[in-house]
Amino acid sequence: MLSENVESPGLWPRYLRLNESMPIRSMGIKAVLKLFVDRTARTRLGWRFYRGCGRLSQYLAKVYGHARFVRATRDQDEKLARLVKELFPTLTVAHGPFQGMRYPAAESFGSMILPKLLGSYESELHPTLEALLINDYTAIVDIGCAEGYYAVGLGLRFPAANVFAFDTSPKARQMCAEMAALNGLESRVQIGNFCDAEALKSLPLGEKALIISDCEGYENVLFNRELAAFLVQHDLIVEAHDFIDIETSPNLRRVFAQSHKVEIISSTDDIEKAHAYQFAELDRYSTGERFTILGERRPGIMKWLVLTAQTQGSTTAQQMAKARGEGIA
Repeated sequence: MLSENVESPGLWPRYLRLNESMPIRSMGIKAVLKLFVDRTARTRLGWRFYRGCGRLSQYLAKVYGHARFVRATRDQDEKLARLVKELFPTLTVAHGPFQGMRYPAAESFGSMILPKLLGSYESELHPTLEALLINDYTAIVDIGCAEGYYAVGLGLRFPAANVFAFDTSPKARQMCAEMAALNGLESRVQIGNFCDAEALKSLPLGEKALIISDCEGYENVLFNRELAAFLVQHDLIVEAHDFIDIETSPNLRRVFAQSHKVEIISSTDDIEKAHAYQFAELDRYSTGERFTILGERRPGIMKWLVLTAQTQGSTTAQQMAKARGEGIA
């Protein structure tokens, strides 16, 4: 328990009174201050003072931490802007299934722009996408479309399909509209706000649709067995956000087990990408720079559920296996 004593006016001289064998002149400033704190912290008044200092230092540490984050973010943004100008001055996707797609600005929504322009973005899915291209899809649905990477990209690959893109962010919808217009899909890409089960059921999906879902955990609410049965003739690629709810991917597997063939694909860590991914454009960059260019900055290893209609599941599986064997990335 702290002492209740009230100190006399000569506080500093009293607490620094030393024995004759250790005069104050022989002590360093740190030692003097330490001795002062050791003694004054035992008093109520002294403890209140130091507790206030502690709280102030914690607050200042948070301010400093935020300042460091802002500074690091600014430096990183400047570095990324420089790399975009060096590598992709025309803002055209260089590789992958959407090669040739153009971006209206060096900006993406909710993800990194460099992997998308390079064509390495979610390349774990490229063999699946290439295999699915054998289908004559009548509609493309992108739930959580962001700036339109998949909505516009798949619209270009399936020129006869109607494209429906949804995002709850006004900025994302505006960016998607601009990207669709730049790539000549303005009249084909219909952009909506919130997509629930009723909205999905109301779409003219036609004979066979491809549905892409990246809706930040809402997939666990949106998809149930009733909706899965309704979508029995259509194919889906659903990103499972297990870092939000670890039961997401197991739940989705159960939901679609009776209606679709289920395949799980896991994402690749950014460090592994920096070491393993090969692109001619990156030959002149260090491993650290490759990490910056290729990095998608996911909060953990992600899983995608590739859900193909049972009626053509075996054919699609064979095509996927063939695509992987041919090294499509």
